[in-house]
Amino acid sequence: MRTFGKADKLEHVLYDVRGPVVDEAARMEEQGLKILKLNIGNPAPFGFTAPEEVIQDMRHNIVDCQGYSDSRGVFAARKAVMQYAQIKNIPNVTMKDIYTGNGASELIQLSLNALLNSGDEVLIPSPDYPLWTACTNLAGGTAVHYICDESSDWYPDIADIESKITCKTKAIVIINPNNPTGALYPKELLEQIVDVARRHELIVFSDEMYDRLVMDGEEHISIASLAPDLFCVTFSGLSKSHMVCGFRVGWMILSGNKDIARDYMAGINMLSNMRLCSNVPGQSIIQTALGGYQSVNEYIVPGGRVYEQRDYICKAINDIPGLSVVKPKAAFYIFPKIDVKKFNIYDDNQFALDFLREKRVLIVPGSGFNWKQPDHFRLVYLPRIEDLEQASAKLADFLSTYKQK
Repeated sequence: MRTFGKADKLEHVLYDVRGPVVDEAARMEEQGLKILKLNIGNPAPFGFTAPEEVIQDMRHNIVDCQGYSDSRGVFAARKAVMQYAQIKNIPNVTMKDIYTGNGASELIQLSLNALLNSGDEVLIPSPDYPLWTACTNLAGGTAVHYICDESSDWYPDIADIESKITCKTKAIVIINPNNPTGALYPKELLEQIVDVARRHELIVFSDEMYDRLVMDGEEHISIASLAPDLFCVTFSGLSKSHMVCGFRVGWMILSGNKDIARDYMAGINMLSNMRLCSNVPGQSIIQTALGGYQSVNEYIVPGGRVYEQRDYICKAINDIPGLSVVKPKAAFYIFPKIDVKKFNIYDDNQFALDFLREKRVLIVPGSGFNWKQPDHFRLVYLPRIEDLEQASAKLADFLSTYKQK
């Protein structure tokens, strides 16, 4: 008898950022329990709204968005992204090098499917945004994780990167600003990564979804701007900076030395054609969103919600015995460290489940981000300060007596 089950390739694909702990939270909600969710970076449930001009633009354009666009995207949208690439000093970009997507996630999967053969390796940070690891494995490749060093502001460890490069390594991924740590990489570090990629002839994939959510007067630098002689693929979108996760607006920029990637670019083009195009209503707002007033800037300065909530939660976490956190410079996540000896923690999923069941607060264990030790978890600081106060008080009370069994 023919049976239907899990494909072999899926057996090695994990996505625990939305795994058993989230499933348990959903079960509790079905029972009528209220859960404080600190697990997903979706601004809308926390009272963040899209800029009014973006909403008005969507309304104005919706009647003209009923048909397909070019597989790469609407001309005006791609032109706006190309101009944005010029502002970021990304070299050698034409209209043909811009692809819009249903969020950047779709394009990450597309770009890896076009690149990888069975056994090819991709260097991915640990901790990572787990989509990169999942998509690499799903495409038949092997994710090789390099360490980001907590003691050095969560910067990538260059020596560790070097040690993990083999003849099978095809690309290196950087996530800057970083999810889950909120780290922002300085120019000097990016130049070191470029040097490694240059010497080993690697493609550079740069996930820059949070490049407009940078605080403390810091500046985001696109690594592609430092690598005109390499082939780079840069990902970004509007989901976070314009608070429109549900609109699914992302893009991908091909840049640098395209002569060495002609076959790869042909593969990307074929896969893009196969899915016809990304959603056209979402594309219709890109020009206004990138060219208009950047309301996100109000959130990331002293007095702004994101800035103040970050400062509050970092102090609150560092004040809890047995916890510590490196203050992030961008995005809206923190990645606290747990004193595992103090709490006898050997399973971070169990820790998150115990906290959820006792205090009804949902966090993501560090293993969900391909962090190999059970000593971290991620918090989203999008909720208002009064909710963060409640969450941190519950965490402090929980840890005051917690010992993992």
